[in-house]
Amino acid sequence: MNRIVGILVGLGVSLSSIAQINPVENWCGTSHRMNDLMQNSAYQLIHQQDEEIRANEAANPGVQPKGIVYKIPIVFHIIHNGGPENTSEEQIFNALDVMNRDFRKQNADTADVVAAFKPLIQDAEIEFVLATKAPNGECFRGYTRTQSLTTFSGGGNDGDDQVDAVRNGNDVYQGNWPSNQYLNVYVVADAGGAGGYTNYPSNWDFGDMRNGIWILNTQFGEIGTSSTSAGRSMTHECGHWFNLAHTWGSSNTPGPGNGNCSTDDGVSDTPLCEGASGGCPTSQVSCGSLDNVQNYMDYALSCQSMFTAGQVTRMRSAVQSSVGGRSNLWTTSNLNATGANGIMELCNADFSVDKTSVCAGTQVSFTDETYNASTGWDWSFPGGDPTSSTAQNPTVTYNTPGTYTVTLVATDGTSNDTETKTALIHVTPESLDIPLLEGFESYSSLNGLAEWIIINPTGNGFELANTGLNSSKSARLLNYNQSVGDVDELVASPVDLSTISQVTLSFRYAHKRRNSSDDDKLRVLITNNCGDSWAIRKTLLLSTTSSIQGSSFSPSSESDWTTIHVTNITSSYLVDDFRYKFTFEGGGGNNIYLDNINIYEGPSSDDIVTGSGVGLNELSEIGGLELYPNPTDDELNVAFNIDFAQFVAVTIQDLSGKIAQKHIVNAEQGSNLVVLETQNLEAGVYFMQIETNGSMEVRQFIVK
Repeated sequence: MNRIVGILVGLGVSLSSIAQINPVENWCGTSHRMNDLMQNSAYQLIHQQDEEIRANEAANPGVQPKGIVYKIPIVFHIIHNGGPENTSEEQIFNALDVMNRDFRKQNADTADVVAAFKPLIQDAEIEFVLATKAPNGECFRGYTRTQSLTTFSGGGNDGDDQVDAVRNGNDVYQGNWPSNQYLNVYVVADAGGAGGYTNYPSNWDFGDMRNGIWILNTQFGEIGTSSTSAGRSMTHECGHWFNLAHTWGSSNTPGPGNGNCSTDDGVSDTPLCEGASGGCPTSQVSCGSLDNVQNYMDYALSCQSMFTAGQVTRMRSAVQSSVGGRSNLWTTSNLNATGANGIMELCNADFSVDKTSVCAGTQVSFTDETYNASTGWDWSFPGGDPTSSTAQNPTVTYNTPGTYTVTLVATDGTSNDTETKTALIHVTPESLDIPLLEGFESYSSLNGLAEWIIINPTGNGFELANTGLNSSKSARLLNYNQSVGDVDELVASPVDLSTISQVTLSFRYAHKRRNSSDDDKLRVLITNNCGDSWAIRKTLLLSTTSSIQGSSFSPSSESDWTTIHVTNITSSYLVDDFRYKFTFEGGGGNNIYLDNINIYEGPSSDDIVTGSGVGLNELSEIGGLELYPNPTDDELNVAFNIDFAQFVAVTIQDLSGKIAQKHIVNAEQGSNLVVLETQNLEAGVYFMQIETNGSMEVRQFIVK
């Protein structure tokens, strides 16, 4: 617990009582934090003492005059739960570029500043440099990643939960990252209800990680999940971190009529104002003179483009002050310790690849990701063409089916490092013919097979099980103890569909929920370009289709299995290298089993099609009929039970009786699910008709 928080808690002040930020004001939460703290006399004393220290240091400057560029080691802590908030490296580096551009007055939009303020624009001569050494001396890329649900919770208005998550769970160094050595930036999905916030410099445990900046991933940089209009948020928060208030003072209520012309930001060349609340009102006069709405510390988000000379003086004074440990950051010893001294050393060879599972004759692109410096590359590509390369980012063609290892030896001219990725590239065998039946009976293991590829980033992966649907084997994923958010894939080899006009993919699965709140999902995806791109053809929300079993699940009877028909494999996928895969996303549920995967020409069938055709069985009544989702937009699921295998007609009609779709399904005894594609239907009311030999049922549904 930091010193200020400790004082407030000791005095009975609840941090949860900090004022709620209304939607108009939520771009920056720094003033809210500061104003709440200033309601307490103990903190007022701390703040007054800090201001006196700064004033004394400003009146008696050290040996670092204007003209010296202060370099600040910075580390970005990405807190995520596997979603878009897991900010890309490209966006991280872009955000850093935007900050340095703005602080060094290299932004082109200074030309758009109104004439009255253009002479005041000044280069802050402050630069942010990615730290490349963690507190333990380990080399890293300047950012950490921490998977934690605290990215969504905000950790209250002080971010303590998020700091603790990073300290205890990041992927580089678990421990304290002192704020007098690093500017810690926390990139999150929720920043206490604000777009971002930080702390003014203050002598409260300046070695603690809490003396940093919080920023939403959607207001971080100008690309990726952020945007150009939100890209100056980090510049704004860094201004606060260097002791700048908003141009209208330390409040968060900008805009004419909301402010107070008697308050000030402590900077002589920023005129008294009430601030802008959006847009770019460059002619606004709120306190008797033209407002400097284009200032980075105002809220005119669309045209922020300048710091004044007075603001630069105040920031450079904060940088040189001992308050908050700012004066230690740019010292030679600290730059050397954090790896922000510009001396780049090779410490880890690494690379990425655009695809790992390809058909014969496919090109694969490799990207060097060695850090933090490399000047030479020696690649080895057994089975590839070429078999070796010295290019930084080579492209290789694989012509022969098999599994291949790739090795990179990187050098910085002095030292070398080697990275080998074993069995990285999987070149599929020739396409299989249909009808195709996969029951997994002929395998002793799924690992290393030509027919199947297992993709398992973390936790368990798909494996061979010793039980199946009326058989001794199936594929399973032991999800019972896996983490929420784990994604596993089972990818099939190519199948030749080029000579047919209609195809059906059926499979059987067994699954149980673990509890009432889990959220497992199974998706079926297909590709017509051997895996360069994939299209979802079925999503099973297993939390709505499975019963609950609190212990680890294994199927024990035929009733545990459900048959799925995928009917929406359209003509564009009838190619000679058609592929399909199963993707499972763990949501805290139970194990899943797959068996009797069947691909064949013609309409859907729950009977196994092996080449001799399917007989027409005598028909009977259908039970347990359900349609979901309803309303729908992309697909309609038709679930039903039947006493024994038989043909069933499933038809979609519009209100006029016109048939929009018709499918003949050879349904299997027990549970069946037919997936009907609805994305090409116009919005409106439709009827789904399901018909046997002697009976018919109709259900209404809506297409959004």
